[in-house]
Amino acid sequence: MTTNPTLIFLPMLVIVGLTFVAFLKMGMARGAAVKGGHDPAYYRAHLGDPEPEATRAAVRHYDNLFELPTLFYAACLTAFVIGTVSKLTLIFAWGFVAARVVQSIVHITYNNPAHRGGAFMVGIAFMLALWVNIGLAILARV
Repeated sequence: MTTNPTLIFLPMLVIVGLTFVAFLKMGMARGAAVKGGHDPAYYRAHLGDPEPEATRAAVRHYDNLFELPTLFYAACLTAFVIGTVSKLTLIFAWGFVAARVVQSIVHITYNNPAHRGGAFMVGIAFMLALWVNIGLAILARV
């Protein structure tokens, strides 16, 4: 039985959704900081007293979703374009998503670096497996 290649877009949609959730969380954190007395002029050029820790964590979390996930998007699109979406590809993609969701939950709640780092490393392992899987498929065609 063949795998429907468009299934690769479902884990991508989850990461996109996670990015929008992080954006909302960042906006709410910044709003709360200003309401709590942080100087709103800071946001003109990000100069002056730094944001409160919780706000900086929300901003960093949002920024993180434009780092490693870019490799994820590229991997998923590559797998789709070259026609190598398999059950294994989907397992690696969903594994990355699960790790990323756990990392995000930790980052925007209690923010324990050890727990967040563990989830990050699991995500890295799934990302590496995803790219090795795609790389082997590419090399098999050369």
